[in-house]
Amino acid sequence: MATETMLSDVFPLGSRLNEAGRLEVGGCDTIELAREFGTPAYVVAEDDLRSRARAFLDAGRQAGRQSGHEDFHVVFASKAFPCTAVLALFAQEGLWCDVASGGELHLALNAGFAAERIVLHGNAKSAVELRTALERGVGLIAIDNFDEIDRLQRLVESHGAGGAGGSSDVQRVLLRVTPDVRGETHEKISTGQADSKFGFSVADAAQAIERVQAVDGLSLAGLHAHIGSQLLDLEPFRREVAELAKLGDFEVWDLGGGLGARYTADQPQPPSIEEYVSTLLAGASAHGMGAPGRRLLIEPGRALCANACVTLYTVESVKQNVSRWVAVDGGMSDNLRPMMYGARYEAHVADRFDGDTRCELAGKHCESGDVIVREALLADPRPGDVIVTPATGAYGYAMANNYNGVPRPPVIFCKDGDARLAVRRERFEELTARDVG
Repeated sequence: MATETMLSDVFPLGSRLNEAGRLEVGGCDTIELAREFGTPAYVVAEDDLRSRARAFLDAGRQAGRQSGHEDFHVVFASKAFPCTAVLALFAQEGLWCDVASGGELHLALNAGFAAERIVLHGNAKSAVELRTALERGVGLIAIDNFDEIDRLQRLVESHGAGGAGGSSDVQRVLLRVTPDVRGETHEKISTGQADSKFGFSVADAAQAIERVQAVDGLSLAGLHAHIGSQLLDLEPFRREVAELAKLGDFEVWDLGGGLGARYTADQPQPPSIEEYVSTLLAGASAHGMGAPGRRLLIEPGRALCANACVTLYTVESVKQNVSRWVAVDGGMSDNLRPMMYGARYEAHVADRFDGDTRCELAGKHCESGDVIVREALLADPRPGDVIVTPATGAYGYAMANNYNGVPRPPVIFCKDGDARLAVRRERFEELTARDVG
C-alpha cells in the first residue's frame, strides 16, 4: 500500500501520503496544488517554519540556563529565503534578521522586522546601502574591510550616525573576522578560511579594532565570524569560538550560522538544533563570552527553512537514449544549486512513491548542465505526472532567475489543509516591464 511508505525527514514536518497515495504538505494534496496554482511551484509548510524557529529559541533558552548565558538571539540569514511571507513569519516568532544588501534591508523592514533587530552584512557595501542603514537605525552593521571603515567614517562625520531621520547619535558596529577555520563543505560556500573574500584576517583585526574605536559616531559592539554553510560537524564551531576569544572582550559576539540541512534520505543526519546551539553556548561560556552584559547572536539560514519547502514540477517528456531522461517544466531557473555547486536532491512522482526506475531529472533550459537530480528513482514517470523535490526552501527562491525568459514560480503557504498564495507567478509582461523606450 502506498500509504505505508514512510516519508523521510527531508520532507516538511507533518507531510504524509494520504489514502490515495498522494503527497500532502501542510495538509494540502500536492496534485491538487499543482492543478490550482500550476507548476513549477514552491510549496511551504507554514508550521514547519514556525516549529524550527521555536526550536532554535527554545534550545537557546535551555542552553542559556545551563551556561548562564541568557542574552541569546537567533538571526535569520534572509538570503536563504528572502520572501516577504517567510520574513514576516520569522519576525512574528521573535527572530532577528541578517541582510546583505540594500534590497534585503528593504525586504526585512517591509516584512515587519524592527530596525534595531537587523544586522547588515556584506563584503562590498555601497555608500548608499550604508547611508540607508544609518538613516533607518539598523541595529548592527558588520564592517568587512578597512575601506568600509573609511566610508562609514565619512558618512557619520557628514550626517551623524543616525543620518536624516536616524534614531541614534552612535551607530553600533561589529567587525567581521575571518578566523582561519575551515568547515568541511563545498568551496563555494566556505567562508572561514584564511584566504576568503569576507572579513578581516586575524592579523589585521587588532588594527581594525583600533581604527573603529577612533571614529566618533561609531561604537564597536563586538565581533562577527562565519565559517561556512552546510556544515555537519560541530568541531569547527568550537574552534571558531576559541579563535574569536583571543581578540579581546566584547559586548556582542555574532558567531554566524552554517548548520547543515538534510537534502536526501541517504545523507547523514546533521547535528540537531539542540546540539548545535548548546555547543556554541558552551564554547562561549568557556571563553568568557557568556558573562553578564554579553550578547550572543547566531545566524542560521538553511537550517530554518530548507526542509520546510518542496518544489512541484510537471513532466513534459520522457525519452530513452543511454539514460532515461525525464524533462520537467522548470530547472535551473527555480533551483540553481545543483548546477552551481553540485547540490544533491531526491525526487518522487507525487502520487507514486517507492519508484525504482533510474532517471535523469532534467530541466527545460538550453543547457546540458540543467539537470535537477542525477539518477533519480522514479515510479514509471509519464508526461503529465507531478514531480516533487523536497528540501528546496533554502536558496531556490533566492536564486530564481529568468533564464530562457522563464517566469519565476509562485510561493504557496500551506497550513491545516488550507493553501494561500504568498507570491504569485511572474507574468510574461513583467519580463519587459523595466524596458525603456
